[in-house]
Amino acid sequence: MSEAASTRVALAKSTTSRKTTRRHSTSATGTTALLPSLTPLLHEWVPRQRWFAGKGQPVTGFSLVAATEILPLDTAGTGPGLLHLLVRVHQPSGHPAHSQGDCYQLLLGVRTTLPPRLADARIGTVTDGPLAGRTLYEGLHDPRVADLLLERFRNPGSLGPLRFDRAEPIPPGLTPRFLDTEQSNSSLVYGDAFILKIFRRVFPGTNPDLELPLALGREGCGRVPAPVAWFEATTSTEPLTLGVLQPFLRGAQDGWQLALAALAAGRDFVPEAHALGRATAEVHTALAAALPTPPLAHDRTRRLVAGMVERLEAAAQAVPALVPYVPGLRTAFDAVAALGESERGWAAQRVHGDLHLGQTLRGDDGFWSLIDFEGEPARPLPERRSPQPTVRDVAGMLRSFDYAARSHHPWNPEWAARCRAAYCEGYARAAGSDPRAEPELLRAHETDKAVYEVLYEARHRPDWLPVPMAAIQRLAGTTA
Repeated sequence: MSEAASTRVALAKSTTSRKTTRRHSTSATGTTALLPSLTPLLHEWVPRQRWFAGKGQPVTGFSLVAATEILPLDTAGTGPGLLHLLVRVHQPSGHPAHSQGDCYQLLLGVRTTLPPRLADARIGTVTDGPLAGRTLYEGLHDPRVADLLLERFRNPGSLGPLRFDRAEPIPPGLTPRFLDTEQSNSSLVYGDAFILKIFRRVFPGTNPDLELPLALGREGCGRVPAPVAWFEATTSTEPLTLGVLQPFLRGAQDGWQLALAALAAGRDFVPEAHALGRATAEVHTALAAALPTPPLAHDRTRRLVAGMVERLEAAAQAVPALVPYVPGLRTAFDAVAALGESERGWAAQRVHGDLHLGQTLRGDDGFWSLIDFEGEPARPLPERRSPQPTVRDVAGMLRSFDYAARSHHPWNPEWAARCRAAYCEGYARAAGSDPRAEPELLRAHETDKAVYEVLYEARHRPDWLPVPMAAIQRLAGTTA
């Protein structure tokens, strides 16, 4: 039997009735030998992955949340098996990750012999346990595994703790390819028609990258691609969002690359920044119509400022270069706290949460779209899902213009200043209010974002640390 034919047979077997698929699904209690047999391989492989959030601290152990055999291993040895694992990774106490261990999603291919084309995806050979003698590899690199995932979306339903849903029909025969570009997640593109984002670090509760695009789709907002399908795990009282399939915006270019190209060519980016501001405001308006908009009153303002101060203090402990600027930075947060004490209030709503040029796409027709509504992955999911002032997104984009200008040599601060002004003007044109009209709140959020950037760069890209530190110097020397 040819490989394509055996794939079709395997897919047919894997989409049988619920009674049959229940045999293929295993729980943590029924796989006591599985995880210990995989632990030596995972201990070496997981910390090296770009999506692993616990870098810098040793892994002390793993615990199994759920295991599902999505595609049973071909006993004849001609095809792959696909094992879906939800695993908690434990690290020493005091690590900023979750105290019980972060939960990660693994899609592990299993073969008797690994083809040369999958050599780079190899994890290792299992020496004991139920998969002894088999080769384990990153399943998303295998087109046959990618085909299986799309087939699951085409025929939605439950498979053990996994539940597949779709909002519209999906055509068959779309060729998959793995995108080796992301850090906190993984993505597959199907025939330039759809893109599947696989969340690696997962949390109880609906991921904003599913929740918000669904809400925007109901409002008819065309600035955000609406989810076509998604899958979740039902291992706790709240579902864990595992992946989202969305339209692939073929031919679109991300805003970061467009901005760098403009800088390299000596061109202005003002029209693009103005249009981006308008697009952001349209998304905010649609989110406000779709979801609750509680006011940011006295108590919530106090909690907002307390969170900013806490993040500043934690960052200063981790990055000594930040320490001299702490008093000046604190004044930005104190100004908002003082306004809150005087009963000043602000509007709050759901926002993007991690908006920057890399989270935007411009089509050939000049139309801007916003993508990746997951929020800052390092922050707890409840915080990412909570209503925030819209200036949080505005501050993120203003920082992104500064990043682009700083990454170009020589540094062009006037280019960044023009972009920042044009973005705010475009936003005001669509929203009816200029974010610069609330300078204290905008400065506090820009300061909070710069502090986050300092911590991120110090941990992951030390060579980039001077970029946010330049903003820190500016923000620390500015009075409200």
